[in-house]
Amino acid sequence: MIDRRGAVRLAVAGLGAAALSPTARAQQGFQRFVPFLVDLPGWKGGKPEGVATQVLGTDIVTATRTYERGSAKVNASVLLGAPAQAALLAANSGQKAKSNDIRMSTTTVDGMQVHKTYAVSQKSGAILVELSGNAVITLAFNGVGEDEAMGLARKFDWKGIQTQAQAK
Repeated sequence: MIDRRGAVRLAVAGLGAAALSPTARAQQGFQRFVPFLVDLPGWKGGKPEGVATQVLGTDIVTATRTYERGSAKVNASVLLGAPAQAALLAANSGQKAKSNDIRMSTTTVDGMQVHKTYAVSQKSGAILVELSGNAVITLAFNGVGEDEAMGLARKFDWKGIQTQAQAK
């Protein structure tokens, strides 16, 4: 004999689990990048945070970790989907600058396009590594020299992040 109350409970529990699965998938979406937001020697790293969602069938993922060393700050972010595409659009605008205070450049490092912006007087800037047309890692920094910032950016496993970004 079928236990109708048990069947109803099972059905309700199944609906609840189905309703939660997009959230679980979304959490897993940014959590897969957390291992790539590594500790930086000499820096105090905050707790990695992130968001993952789907809009009109397109995945949008951000995973971020902030680092501090005295008054210096670094914010590392992995971006997928629309945020990455917007960052790439700005980086690929063709704008170049070089003055006593501002430097903007694009170079190839390990086969990847790297866009750098640096304000000398403020010791601040950003590095954007193009992983694909839909994925980037960015490093925004303040109170850090240009060469040190690039050295910090190289501490992150660009190829590993790129591979993870391509995985579904």
